[in-house]
Amino acid sequence: MTTATNPVERLRLRLGEMLFAKVAGRDAHAVRDRIHLTPGPRWFPPDSPVGRVHADASMFVGGLRALLLQSLHPLAMAGVAGHSGYRGDPWGRLERTATFIATTTFGTADDAQAMIDRVRSVHERVRGKAPDGRPYRAGDPHLLTWVHAAEADSFLTAHQRFGERPLTAAEADEYVAQAARVARALGAVVVPESVAELRATIEAYRPELEASEAALDTVGFLLREPPLPLAARPPYALLAAGAVSTLPTWARDELHVDTWFRRTLGVPAGALATRAVRWGMGTSERTRAYPRAGVPETTPG
Repeated sequence: MTTATNPVERLRLRLGEMLFAKVAGRDAHAVRDRIHLTPGPRWFPPDSPVGRVHADASMFVGGLRALLLQSLHPLAMAGVAGHSGYRGDPWGRLERTATFIATTTFGTADDAQAMIDRVRSVHERVRGKAPDGRPYRAGDPHLLTWVHAAEADSFLTAHQRFGERPLTAAEADEYVAQAARVARALGAVVVPESVAELRATIEAYRPELEASEAALDTVGFLLREPPLPLAARPPYALLAAGAVSTLPTWARDELHVDTWFRRTLGVPAGALATRAVRWGMGTSERTRAYPRAGVPETTPG
């Protein structure tokens, strides 16, 4: 890491390294270099919509929104609560999720497929019964579609609201279609391929959604008890307000998260938090790092 003499630049670098380590783990730089610099064909072209969305600082807001939205499916939530939960290893979960997204978006085709195979193997072991007696399994194509749709909708929504370079309507459709490739590789069968299909998919799942006890516990942990030092909680509250503000009204009502602050100041709070993350991590530069990696080939999609 370059040593800076300017106090403001030192602060930026320190903040960026702290955020980067939280998201990518102790070997963050080695993991990033392996993903971006290993030569070989990729699943997606350089500067494609999926790359632009997944490299932007708005993913911090979108990721939290996705967790909140996903929690509304009782069977998906039962799988998380029964096999890992959020309280036991929240940063480990974040690191694994971030590495999965980065590898499948920016890594070589071989590394992306290896990551998919590893996750599918884990999914085979995640099965059981929800509190109401219904069986669940993480590899169920129906649940995989829900988890994927909640993520794609959240990442795209946050990017369009807070991203540095919002997508055009055509690019947004392309983003959904590109993200669908990863969902199908994981085992989902019926996967939305456009923004209209994505919205219809979310709407089709609504009769199955409800805030279970596990969901409400998770939401309380994520929004009111984040595993952060006290000094970091106010900035996190801004990010969380942004995430909540972009949820559909019915989801906010179901999760009981619609406070006055989040409803009225959530959007500017989310914008401020995203700009702070972008400044700290230098993601304005990193959104253009992949095309410079010298590995522009793609595999047939």
